[in-house]
Amino acid sequence: MPTANDGVMIILSSPSGAGKTTLVGLLSKQPNFEISISHTTRQPRKNETPNKDYYFVDEFEFKRLIKNEEFLEYAKVFKNLYGTTRTPVIDKLNKGKNVLFDIDWQGADQIKNKKLDYKLITFFILPPSKEVLFDRLTSRHMNDKLMVEERMNQFNRDVLHWINYDYVVINDNLDNCYSKILNLINAELDNGSKDYDIEFIRNHVEKLTS
Repeated sequence: MPTANDGVMIILSSPSGAGKTTLVGLLSKQPNFEISISHTTRQPRKNETPNKDYYFVDEFEFKRLIKNEEFLEYAKVFKNLYGTTRTPVIDKLNKGKNVLFDIDWQGADQIKNKKLDYKLITFFILPPSKEVLFDRLTSRHMNDKLMVEERMNQFNRDVLHWINYDYVVINDNLDNCYSKILNLINAELDNGSKDYDIEFIRNHVEKLTS
């Protein structure tokens, strides 16, 4: 049974290219914060280490895990499957570790709907503008214009899910964005005052989607 000494679940989601993976990596350097490592059927990128960044598996193994109901959440994103297995997450939480999730809105919805007896804080990360997002995606996928176009099109759909998160933070400067998220987490954990302007976020989303 969960207790007051248990860890907290912290979800970061964002449209592709907005910076959630980098932010999760920074947060994981905080004492008592650990990243939940996802399974995925996609191929590793050049800078990724198997079993550290992701558990890279084939579709047969992924579907076996689905059949055995081992996933806390899973989703198909850009033709690849991603999922979080339940047991490692619950073990970490029961040991008092705060668990960080780098997952999309589909996975976040599934975890929320599970209504687990652990505190959950959710963040949605947005770029400062579509132009900045395009530049980030272009530098990541230099040789694949179709992939950049696909992710820009998906952005218009993903951004609509901001309303389902506790907090939305704009990644206009990585250090500032990281500090803002960390301050909001600490305020949640300590019942402190929160520096958060929902109307500012609403206006920003309108600019991004207009």
